[in-house]
Amino acid sequence: MSGTSSGIVAGLTAAAVGAVGLLAYQASATVPPGLGSRPASSPAPGAEAAKEPRDQRHPTALPNNSGTGERVVYSVDDDRVWLVNERNRVERTFTVKPGTIDPLPGAYWVSSRSKAVTGTDGLPIEHVVRFSTTKDGSAIGFSAVTGNAVTETPDPTVRTGGIRETRADGDAMWNFATIGVKVMVIR
Repeated sequence: MSGTSSGIVAGLTAAAVGAVGLLAYQASATVPPGLGSRPASSPAPGAEAAKEPRDQRHPTALPNNSGTGERVVYSVDDDRVWLVNERNRVERTFTVKPGTIDPLPGAYWVSSRSKAVTGTDGLPIEHVVRFSTTKDGSAIGFSAVTGNAVTETPDPTVRTGGIRETRADGDAMWNFATIGVKVMVIR
């Protein structure tokens, strides 16, 4: 009887492991690319990436090695954004004013958007395009503000991942960076 019982237990265990594996596979197949895990080509958290060489004669030119295909490229060192279409052509480039928290270099994907909210610094913002969070849960993303707020230096005592744009640039970002669009962060 014990041989039969252990055979039944082994069979049930194998069936359960197989069912869990199938469910895990089905769940992973429904996650948009990049939202479930970091791609192998992204640096590990805390890894420092070398600054991409820039064309000194054309400082607004798209940096080399900033990815391929449709994407938003954000340089944390140059405080500049490029909106790049699927043919690898820059549709728009503009400067931004970063918050007090910089994202790590690597590949991300737009994970959420909000039409209008209040930023962590208390300012009303619109066209919020989020692509990352920090270890403490702070959101990092692009947002548009009106007036002089885009040129003001953020309060260093307030932890904010808001990368501020003018209203016109925020409109362009909002129309371009829908859920799932790649965001390449470079130095």
